[in-house]
Amino acid sequence: MNTLTDRYLAATLRSVPAQRRDEIATELRASIDDMIDDRTGSGEDPTAAEREVLTELGNPDVLAARYADRRLQLIGPTYYLLWLRLLKLLLSFIPALVGTIVTVVEAAEGKGFGAIGPGIVTAMQVAVQITFWLTLTFAIIERTQTAVDLPEWTVDQLPDAPVHRGIPLADTIASVIMLVLTIAYLPLQHYQSWVRGTDGENVPILDPALWSFWLPALIVVLAASVVFEIVKYRIGRWTWTLFGIKAMLNLAFTVPLMWLALSDRLLNPALAERLSWVAEADNRDALGLAIAVGAAAVVAWDLIDTARKTRQQTA
Repeated sequence: MNTLTDRYLAATLRSVPAQRRDEIATELRASIDDMIDDRTGSGEDPTAAEREVLTELGNPDVLAARYADRRLQLIGPTYYLLWLRLLKLLLSFIPALVGTIVTVVEAAEGKGFGAIGPGIVTAMQVAVQITFWLTLTFAIIERTQTAVDLPEWTVDQLPDAPVHRGIPLADTIASVIMLVLTIAYLPLQHYQSWVRGTDGENVPILDPALWSFWLPALIVVLAASVVFEIVKYRIGRWTWTLFGIKAMLNLAFTVPLMWLALSDRLLNPALAERLSWVAEADNRDALGLAIAVGAAAVVAWDLIDTARKTRQQTA
C-alpha cells in the first residue's frame, strides 16, 4: 500500500531513533485511524478526512523531532529545515563536480593517478566552504529577522513510501566507477604507462594497432554497460531480461579480449624491447592464456552470481 497515511508514517519514521520506530508507528497509525474514524462517523468522505487529519498533524519532520525530543534549530528553529534541505542538496553534487573537474585537469597535465589526490582535497574544501557560508547566511537572516516567505507544508509534499530495492545504490556506484575507470585507462595508457622506452618515451601496454577497431568497440561495450547499470538501478531489481542483457554485454567484452590475448594481439610488441621475458614466445603464450582464463573465470562467476540473485528476486 502507498496511501497518504503510509507515506506520512514513512516520512515521520525515517527521522526517529530506529529502536523506537515500531512503537511510534503503532501509536501514530492508531491515532490517525481514530481521528479519521471520528470524522467519517460524522459523515465526512474518508479520503477528505484522511487529508485533513494529516494536514492537522503537520510536517512529518517536525512531528518526528517531537517524538525524538530533538530541537530543530541551527541558531533558532524558524529556518532549520530549509537550511538542512539546501545543505544536503548542495553537498550532494557540487563538491563531487568540482573535484572531478580538478582531477581531469590535473590528469590532462600528465599527473596520471596522482591527479586523484588534489581532486579529493578540493572536493573536501568545497564542502567545508559550502557548509560555512550557507550556515552564516541563515544565521544572518535569522538574527536580522529578515522576512522570508516560506511555503506552507501540505500533504501533497509527502514522498512515496520507500520500496525495498534489490539493487543497492552502493553496488551501482562501484560498478559505474570501475567501468568509467576502465574506459579512461584505455586511451590514458598510451600517454601515461609504467613502461618507458630507451629514450624515456611512453610505451603503451596495449597494441596501438587495436585502435583501428577493437579498442573503440570495447569502449562502446563498456559505455553500454554504464547505461545498463543505471537502468538496472532505476528498475530496482534483477529480471531475466536484465540478466540476458548483462550476459550479452559481458560476452561482448570478454570474448574479444580472450581472442586477442590467445592470438598474441593484445599486448604492444614494443614491450619486448624493455621487458626481456615478453620477447620469448612461450612467455607471451603463457601470459595470453592467463589473461584469457582469468577473464573467463571472472565473467563465469559474475553470471553465476547474477543468475542466483535473479532467481531470488523473481521467485
